[in-house]
Amino acid sequence: MATPYECSEYVINEVKKAVKGKDECIQKAFATILARGHILIEDVPGVGKTTLAMAFSNAMGLKNQRVQFTPDVMPADILGFSMYKKETGTFEYKEGPIMCNLFLADEINRTSPKTQSALLEVMEEDVVTIDGVRHPVPKPFIVMATQNPKGSAGTQLLPESQLDRFMICLSMGYPDMENEIEIAKGKSIRQGIEEIRGILNPEALIQMQDVVENVYMHDHIYTYICKLVQATRENPYVELGLSPRGTIALVRMAKAWAFIRERNYVTPGDVYQVFKDVGKHRLVLNTKARVSHVTEDAILTDILTKVKQPTTYMEKKDYRG
Repeated sequence: MATPYECSEYVINEVKKAVKGKDECIQKAFATILARGHILIEDVPGVGKTTLAMAFSNAMGLKNQRVQFTPDVMPADILGFSMYKKETGTFEYKEGPIMCNLFLADEINRTSPKTQSALLEVMEEDVVTIDGVRHPVPKPFIVMATQNPKGSAGTQLLPESQLDRFMICLSMGYPDMENEIEIAKGKSIRQGIEEIRGILNPEALIQMQDVVENVYMHDHIYTYICKLVQATRENPYVELGLSPRGTIALVRMAKAWAFIRERNYVTPGDVYQVFKDVGKHRLVLNTKARVSHVTEDAILTDILTKVKQPTTYMEKKDYRG
């Protein structure tokens, strides 16, 4: 019987069959899933964002739904609605596509703010409220949203409250030369999805999420995380730093990244590896930053350089189990 660490490796290897040359992106996306978080992918169209979501869905045996967000998509198109039944004289809930394990919100910033905000409750509480009645979504539940870069034609900026509910923000980037040549030869970027084997089922994924939640973190690591978060709030170029929700996201992502690395304890390096992915979409820069052309990435890099990492992060016991 495979261990949780081995299952994690198997899932990542299956996804690699469809998404070539993006190993770190795959690992961080899977770490987010293990940390019970939601994923935002910001990139130009056509680089495999949708393929990544479909590959994970197949590898983990998850029921998935995909919605292409456009300006005319309404909240009811996502959440569902109540329909009056004349026979019984009652209202019956008609499920929307949100009732699945993995919901792919494609180009989420092309729809209206009203529709964007429809996802807020379900992303936070795993329930949909229609006409005052709460309907829980299936477990596990993951939202993987894609958005075009800021300033693209026909886009609406996501509000800070919505961005804060995504655990990480990734960018896949263009394929490297080797994979671009394969695409040029006629091999579809989606080729390989049909070959992906189902490694997990929803119940096994929930068990792995429970294991990740119990990964050990020393008090020195908690202090290190809080110092990093505090530094974002005190930075002279930042109007709004990481929220307490961002602190929790950083803790959970660090644990998941340690698990991906086959450890059941967190090191400062785990926090370092995921800090930018957790933080960059949560920062709101001030006018001084925009005038000086200072980016979120530069600010977070500077914080990582200045905040000293702890040297003690393990208790005196064996963590190799």
